Amino acid sequence: MDALDAVAQVRSFNRLVTERVGALNDRYLTRARPLGEARVLWEIGDGCEIRRLRASLGLDSGYLSRLLRSLEGAGLVTVRTSDDDRRVRRAELTPAGAAERELLDRSSDELARSFLEPLDEPRRDRLVAAMAEVERLLTSGLVEIRRADPSEPEAQACMAAYAAELERRFESGFDPAQSTLPDLEELRPPGGELLVASLHGEPVGCGGLVLHAGEPPIVKRMWVAERVRGLGLGRRLLAELERRAAATGASVVRLETNEALVEAIALYRSSGYREIEPFNDEPYAHHWFEKELTAPRS
Repeated sequence: MDALDAVAQVRSFNRLVTERVGALNDRYLTRARPLGEARVLWEIGDGCEIRRLRASLGLDSGYLSRLLRSLEGAGLVTVRTSDDDRRVRRAELTPAGAAERELLDRSSDELARSFLEPLDEPRRDRLVAAMAEVERLLTSGLVEIRRADPSEPEAQACMAAYAAELERRFESGFDPAQSTLPDLEELRPPGGELLVASLHGEPVGCGGLVLHAGEPPIVKRMWVAERVRGLGLGRRLLAELERRAAATGASVVRLETNEALVEAIALYRSSGYREIEPFNDEPYAHHWFEKELTAPRS
């Protein structure tokens, strides 16, 4: 399929979905409000910070404020400052808002059943599987990767989750003090850099690159949150680290890993890494890898 046909197919899909889910109606699911307000009401749930609500829905501040004011005016939502931090504002459902959300949930279930009931079982299975695949692919495109300072809260959260997962998965546990993990300064230019991946404003992955003069760059602290695995994020992070390593003029990049991380080992091998002799004394490593890099285009 060429690019024009692909765009036409996506537009056709979008038109069908907006029609079927009721996005064209200002009384979504027969309630007295449009889809935007209904989605905000659902997303607030048991309470949500405004900044997180804005990030998760991808809305600009002005539009979200208008939606919240409308819901407040209807007696469904209250907006107040957080008890923990006066600079943070939270949206919470009133009892009427919670009741409205329950009605929306029931109506949404009925709408979903209306998609499935006309189909026989094989076609239902195909539709559900196709929707799951579309959701994964669209979610993958929403993940943003950026360079971060290792002292940033998002970077710290990723590295803490990384260490916690190694502690769970390694047979002997994991003590960062015993590892050759780079310190913070090594993950700042010019000694290296750290990439953080975010989805809806929440950190979901990281990867570091350590640069030592006269030595190949080393990939460190590769981690992807369990909830986004299967989206190809690990491969994206690795490819971006390789691109940045190549931009330094390096001809190869290296990494090491533990035998318990079978998914990581499979990723490295499928990405063109070959196993080599140990190049450091990392006590938690069982495999050492190297990959030849392609020089960046000028």
